[in-house]
Amino acid sequence: MIRIDSVTKRYPDGTVAVDRLSLEIPDRSITVLVGPSGCGKTTTLRMINRMVEPSEGTITLDDVDIMKQPVNTLRRSMGYVIQNAGLFQHRTIVDNIATVPRMLGWGKDKARARARELMERVGLDAALAKRYPYQLSGGQQQRVGVARALAADPPVLLMDEPFSAVDPIVRKGLQDELLRIQAELGKTIVFVTHDIDEAVKLGTMVAVMRTGGHLAQFAPPAELLTDPADAFVEDFLGADRGIRRLSFFPSAGLELLTAPIVAIDATAEQIAGRGTQDAPYLLVTDLDGKPLGWAEPEDLAAGDIRQDRLLAHGRPFVAGTDSLRAALDCAVLSPTGWAVAVDAEGRAAGVVSQASIAEAIRGAHEKNAQKVAP
Repeated sequence: MIRIDSVTKRYPDGTVAVDRLSLEIPDRSITVLVGPSGCGKTTTLRMINRMVEPSEGTITLDDVDIMKQPVNTLRRSMGYVIQNAGLFQHRTIVDNIATVPRMLGWGKDKARARARELMERVGLDAALAKRYPYQLSGGQQQRVGVARALAADPPVLLMDEPFSAVDPIVRKGLQDELLRIQAELGKTIVFVTHDIDEAVKLGTMVAVMRTGGHLAQFAPPAELLTDPADAFVEDFLGADRGIRRLSFFPSAGLELLTAPIVAIDATAEQIAGRGTQDAPYLLVTDLDGKPLGWAEPEDLAAGDIRQDRLLAHGRPFVAGTDSLRAALDCAVLSPTGWAVAVDAEGRAAGVVSQASIAEAIRGAHEKNAQKVAP
């Protein structure tokens, strides 16, 4: 555990970046520091590995005061990932990753073997090992940065807005990769971001900080979205915090309809009677059961289904795995107002209306309210 006890950072000009901050960062979890510019989140992160020295208070790692440890020893016991990766441009990828093990006295062959092992773990092609950072994309460079931070197997990983410089698609992939790696390795991660969506997705615990380095609220993401501590936290979470909260409600309880699903080779007899008042559209699948698009029953009555005339089915959600937020998003984006659920292999598992999703949301809210009631 990392314990921050009444820590203040005051600069010579009188500026107070962090003011009497107390925080207990749990072991083997991702703790996210989030807040507006000037709230002291990066300063707090850097005080943990003494890149910035605290003015007052104590920071302990496993009950040992970090100020009583040699600074180089402390830093080498912690992985550190920054925005734009901060790679050595004159070193190959494999040697970039092997940096800290080499500093710790590992032999070159052992360090490079460890680097190649970590390349695979973070999703980098082995063929990239002898390339240089400028030959990689931004997302690949960030993966190298994560691998380098993990190279000496440190118990603590500090991450300072590591994914903010890449595009949204790459960013999502990096976030997913971090969650996968954390599930395997169980590090103690302190992650800084200004993006509340990223904080909610990644954090086991989220610390919302306000300007001046004060802690506004420290809670699990679901609790944060359900019960913000004050108006500042509520405003920072944004007007759509109710939608974000749906990410914590599973889609497993949705009642999926399978009757409105027909294969592209269906005959007129097989199509007849499939459409109902409740489900005015039919979902057409290919011969493997994967969704192709929507059509009105009368357009299919002849038994001659043309794929080029189908309405787009929108983005499907994975039944029982994705959240109610994902299901609602699929329904809203669908031209028919119905969401398509698929199984893990992408085959159509059923369809569900916005009305059914709304009913499930109401039920989830009521169940959650009963859990938190005094």
